[in-house]
Amino acid sequence: MKPNALLVLSAAAAISASLCLWAQPSGWPPSPGHLTMPIWPGAAPGEPANMPPEENTTTTKDHLVAGKPVYRLGNVSRPTLTLYKPKGNNTGVAVVVFPGGGYKILAIDLEGTEVCDWLTSKGITCILLKYRVPDTGPYPKSAAALQDAQRAMGLVRLHAAEWHIDPNRIGVLGFSAGGHLSAAISNLYEHRLYDPLDAADKLSCRPDFSVVIYPGYLALADQDFAPNPAIQPTANTPPTFLLQAEDDPVHVENAVVYFLQLKKAKVPAELHVYTQGGHGYGLRPTDLPITHWPLLVETWLHTIKMLPGE
Repeated sequence: MKPNALLVLSAAAAISASLCLWAQPSGWPPSPGHLTMPIWPGAAPGEPANMPPEENTTTTKDHLVAGKPVYRLGNVSRPTLTLYKPKGNNTGVAVVVFPGGGYKILAIDLEGTEVCDWLTSKGITCILLKYRVPDTGPYPKSAAALQDAQRAMGLVRLHAAEWHIDPNRIGVLGFSAGGHLSAAISNLYEHRLYDPLDAADKLSCRPDFSVVIYPGYLALADQDFAPNPAIQPTANTPPTFLLQAEDDPVHVENAVVYFLQLKKAKVPAELHVYTQGGHGYGLRPTDLPITHWPLLVETWLHTIKMLPGE
């Protein structure tokens, strides 16, 4: 074989190998049929090199939720958006979902894909944000997760027409640390925490509504549950739905204190506190009434005129 032919074959083999490596699934590959896109054109702001690969950190020692394991995705360094289109009638409403996990991991199924299945069944577009973990929040301890959230909201508005979304009816929904992230972006949206990159960063990253489920980091337990000074609601904070159980080990004060801040700022807010429920139940139904909270959110979205009247 001629040397040039060998070079061509070697180059082709190298390209093929590179493509195979690029195509390798991450620690959590979305199910087929959903558009997934990176939110940063290159490395995320301040992202260190040589990060370990994504992986499911769940072990046999981790507790089950409603009899099922939870996919705890760790080592996320390349954040993405995954688009879940509404089933049946498209209401034009969209929700960006922030899974929880203490800014250490992402409960990507319990507080991510399962949430999108519920939202899309109601005609709502769901955009699941796989944001960076671990040690990426809460802001201002780290700005990384909030940077991802701000960038994601701009991208959703940039693609609103393409994705058949009303750009004035885009909300956020988060659990635990993701609940904190929902509250953070609801108040810290005027200035990007990174250098603007493109047209997406010229669009508002303020949510039109915010759903905050069993949040953390909103009241400081070591300071007699004083409000988190980094999050200060104003009259421009979007309408907010809050839910938490009184026996939540993360402390129900997080929801209660934030609700009182919203009330003082005259922000339309709705708070639900249940006696029992603990923490980290997602949408998985149990015999506890709190697990029926999605019905409350649906009613609230009609109340605030995001969803059409029933």
